[in-house]
Amino acid sequence: MDSPYTPLEFSLLNDWQRDFPVCAQPFAELAAKVGADETAVLDALKRLQARGAISRVGAVLAPRRIGASTLAALAAPVAEIERIAALVSARPEVNHNYQREHRYNLWFVATAADQALLDRALREIERETGCAVIALPLEQEYHIDLGFDLNSAHKHPVRLPGPPACVTDAIERKLIAALQPGLELVPRPFVRLGERAGMSENEILGRIAGWLDQGLIKRFGVVVRHHELGYRANAMVVFDLPDAEVDRIGLQLAAEPGVTLCYRRTRSLPEWPYNLYCMVHGRSREEARPVIERLAAMAGAPATVLFSTRRFKQCGARYFSDEAADRRRGEPTHA
Repeated sequence: MDSPYTPLEFSLLNDWQRDFPVCAQPFAELAAKVGADETAVLDALKRLQARGAISRVGAVLAPRRIGASTLAALAAPVAEIERIAALVSARPEVNHNYQREHRYNLWFVATAADQALLDRALREIERETGCAVIALPLEQEYHIDLGFDLNSAHKHPVRLPGPPACVTDAIERKLIAALQPGLELVPRPFVRLGERAGMSENEILGRIAGWLDQGLIKRFGVVVRHHELGYRANAMVVFDLPDAEVDRIGLQLAAEPGVTLCYRRTRSLPEWPYNLYCMVHGRSREEARPVIERLAAMAGAPATVLFSTRRFKQCGARYFSDEAADRRRGEPTHA
């Protein structure tokens, strides 16, 4: 089957999900590396964004280093799931919202500037929907990336993260707020970013480079949408493992081809006994199932599998408010 993307578009999608140039004219430098001109690169990225293939060009922030976040779920009556999903998706704290095959059928990720604000948002979701919410905060990440190699099953090295680097002051919070929706697709995007954050271009570049070194930014580059790239089978695979074994098994499963996320989360007993999660993305369920079977064999425990059936919302995490960014945010959501 012919690719729906031009060679330049494919290169931008596949090769620049990380290691994006952090310099004054990043698109010109990227263009030199791919053998194109700056205008062609910017036009290609704008086309990909308009088609929904990418959500943004920018930072993927490390969890637990900034504000507060959690995976959460609720059991919506099937006849009311669209209404309830719309209420959840309308919350600015919610960045992902999926229907999955389980009694707990609506799964979403919520972020906020601090734990108190996050807890308040979850309480308001319960009040608005009339459904009890279970919160499943992250305890340890083994592999959190959501980059997709469109050529092979190559995985980047997996390791436990080092000591956290945290955002602490008002200037850093303002910069994170400006970074959240991604770079503007213009020749000098860090100048525009500085205008919103109240910082010079050089200050912005230095701060981002430092955050990359410290691990606060996990990667900087093109952030793709897996569904639009053909990865239509999205399975959340969960295990109930002895706490003493989770780190060892989690690192092993995280290194497996086909696993895009792997982490330990707090149980919510008695409703939800699971503590290890793997996300498996495949082009079809048939492609994903052998990966899931392999993971269960390696874990030595039965796997509970929740395939997604509908995506109600998918956008970048929002920890802090940036009014200028909000006005231009306009990130599409696709059912």
